[in-house]
Amino acid sequence: MEKAGRGGDSAPRGPVLHIVVVGFHHKKGCQVEFSYPPLIPGDGHDSHTLPEEWKYLPFLALPDGAHNYQEDTVFFHLPPRNGNGATVYGISCYRQIEAKALKVRQADVTRETVQKSVCVLSKLPLYGLLQAKLQLITHAYFEEKDFSQISILKELYEHMNSSLGGTSLEGSQVYLGLSPRDLVLHFRHKVLILFKLILLEKKVLFYISPVNKLVGALMTLLSLFPGMLEHGLSDCSQYRPRKSMSEDAGLHERNPPADDFASVSAPNISNTNSETAKKFMTRNHGGDVAIKTEEPLFQGAADSSKGQELSDANQYLKPPSRPSPESSESDWETLDPSILEDPALKETEQVGSGQTNSFPKESVPSESPPITVQPQANTGQVVLIPGLISGLEEDQYGMPLAIFTKGYLCLPYMALQQHHLLSDVTVRGFVAGATNILFRQQKHLSDAIVEVEEALIQIHDPELRKLLHPTTADLRFADYLVKHVTENRDDVFLDGTGWEGGDEWIRAQFAVYIHALLAATLQLDNEKMLSDYGTTFVTAWKSTHNYRVWNSNKHPALAEINPNHPFQGQYSVSDVKLRFSHSVQNSERGKKLGNVMVTTSRNVVQTGKAVGQSVGGALSSARTAMSSWLSTFTASTPQSLTEPPDGKP
Repeated sequence: MEKAGRGGDSAPRGPVLHIVVVGFHHKKGCQVEFSYPPLIPGDGHDSHTLPEEWKYLPFLALPDGAHNYQEDTVFFHLPPRNGNGATVYGISCYRQIEAKALKVRQADVTRETVQKSVCVLSKLPLYGLLQAKLQLITHAYFEEKDFSQISILKELYEHMNSSLGGTSLEGSQVYLGLSPRDLVLHFRHKVLILFKLILLEKKVLFYISPVNKLVGALMTLLSLFPGMLEHGLSDCSQYRPRKSMSEDAGLHERNPPADDFASVSAPNISNTNSETAKKFMTRNHGGDVAIKTEEPLFQGAADSSKGQELSDANQYLKPPSRPSPESSESDWETLDPSILEDPALKETEQVGSGQTNSFPKESVPSESPPITVQPQANTGQVVLIPGLISGLEEDQYGMPLAIFTKGYLCLPYMALQQHHLLSDVTVRGFVAGATNILFRQQKHLSDAIVEVEEALIQIHDPELRKLLHPTTADLRFADYLVKHVTENRDDVFLDGTGWEGGDEWIRAQFAVYIHALLAATLQLDNEKMLSDYGTTFVTAWKSTHNYRVWNSNKHPALAEINPNHPFQGQYSVSDVKLRFSHSVQNSERGKKLGNVMVTTSRNVVQTGKAVGQSVGGALSSARTAMSSWLSTFTASTPQSLTEPPDGKP
C-alpha cells in the first residue's frame, strides 16, 4: 500500500513513477488531464484528482507565461508522498498548437490555441536524459493532432522503466544537457561567488524567462558541487503545500509562526532566553540546527491539537514537515549537547517526564561532539548517537555536502502558488528559480537575486557582500577558468572538444577547490591557508549545517589532499590588474566609472572630429593665403637680389 501511495502503481518497476499530461482549461485553469499509472490508486487515467502533496503539479508543469512561447522545458521538484521517501524529480515539455489544426477537437477547446505539457515524474535526477526522450515523444504526441491517442504515452512509460536503472546515475548521463562551460562564459568570475553563496546556505532566487534558461542555469550551477545531482537532492523538497485560507488563519491563531520552527546556532542556544530565541526564529537562516517544535517546548504540554502529529502527542521533537510512522535517516533532528543544559528544556522535561525520557545533565559532557536525535516511532523515545548524519550517500571525501537538507530547499522552478514558501517559517533557506516578476519584486524575502539574463547578482546585505568578496587567490582561480573556456571559442571545430576548458574539466576544477577548502579547515595552523579562501567567509561557513555535518564525521581520504588554495602565491602586477578589472566590472561605482569613461571617450572622439573639421578648414584657408603670399614674395625676390647698377656690392 505504501508503494502504491508513493508511486501510484502497486509495483513500480523502474525509476519513472508517472507519465502525466497537464492542459490549460479555459474555465478551470491548469489541470491534470491524463496520468499513467493513475496518480491516485483506483482512479481512472483521466482523473483530475491530485494527491495533497502534489497539488502544485499542474502549475509547475505548465509554467507562468507559457503562452508567450511555442515550446518550453521545465525541471521541478515535488515532495515525497505521505512524508516517506525522497524527492520526486519532474521534467515537463510544454508545447502549444493552433486549435484549427486538430483532427479531433473536443468540446472544451474554445480558444485559438491549445496548451499542454507532457511530464515525467521520476525517482532519479536524470534531467537532461529524460528531457531528450520526452521532447521526442511530446513532438510525436502533438503531431497526432488528436490528444485522445494516449498509447504513445504508455509506451514511453514502459520504455523508460525498461531502459533506465540505478546505474544511470553513474558516468556522465546525469549531466546531459548541463553545460558549465556556457555558465562560465555567461557569468565569468561571478560563478565562484554563486558557488560560495550556496555553500553559506543563503536564500538565493534565480530569475529569467523562459523556464528552460532558468532551470538550465540553476541546475548547471549545482552540478559544480561534487555528487550533488547524483545523491545530494533527495531531501531538497520537504515542504507541506499550503492549506486553504480559512485553515491557515486558524492555524496561525493557534500557533504563531515564531513558535513553530526555530533555526538557530547551537552554541548560542544555552545562552539565550525564550524572548531572544524568538528573534532568531524569525530569521531562519544562518544557523545549522533546525528544531521543529510544538508549543509545549516552552509553554508546557498544553496544546497538542495540531494536524499531523506523532503517535505520542506530548513528544516535542519531531521530523520537520513530514511526521510518519517510519522514520528515515533524513528525518533525524540534530542538537548540540549544550541545548541539554537549557533551563526551559529542563522545565519541559519535568512536565513531560511521564511520557518522555529526560536528559540528565551529567550524561553528556559539554565538550562532546554534536548529538543526533532520532525519533522512534513505536516507543515515542529518542536515542542519542554521537555525530551528525546527513542521510545522503557520500563518497570518501564526504561529498555531497548536506546542503539541501533540514528545510533548505532546491526548487529549480517555483510556481506563483508556491510563493508562500519564501516566507515559510519551516523553510530555513532555498535555491529557487522563478519567471514571475512578483518574486523578484519581493526582495526582502531573499538574500540574493540572480538575474540570469544580465549575469547580475543582487546581494542586499552589505555584510554578506563582504563575506563573498573574492580574494586574490579566488580571482586567479576564476580567471583561470574564464581564460581556458574562452581560449578556443573562436574556432568552431575546436570549441568545447578538448579536455581543458570543457564541461568535465570545469567540474573537476571545482572539485579540487572544495576538497582543498575542506582539507584546509582541518589543519592546525591554517590562518594563512584560510585567508586565501576568505577568513570571514570560512568563519561563516563553519556555522552552517552542511559544514557541521561534514565536520562531525571522519574522512581519512582528505589526508592526501593538498590543503593550500589551488592558486596561492605572491602578489604581482597581474593581480593588481585582475583586481581592478573585477572591481570595475562588478561594483556599482566601477560600473558608473566605466560608463563615464565610455561616454567621455565617445564625446571626445566626436568633438575631435568636429574640431578637426573646423580647424582643418581654417588651416586650409590659412595655408592657401600663405601660399599665395609666398608665391608673390618669391616672384619679387630675384629682382631685389640683383646687382646694383653701379656694380658695388
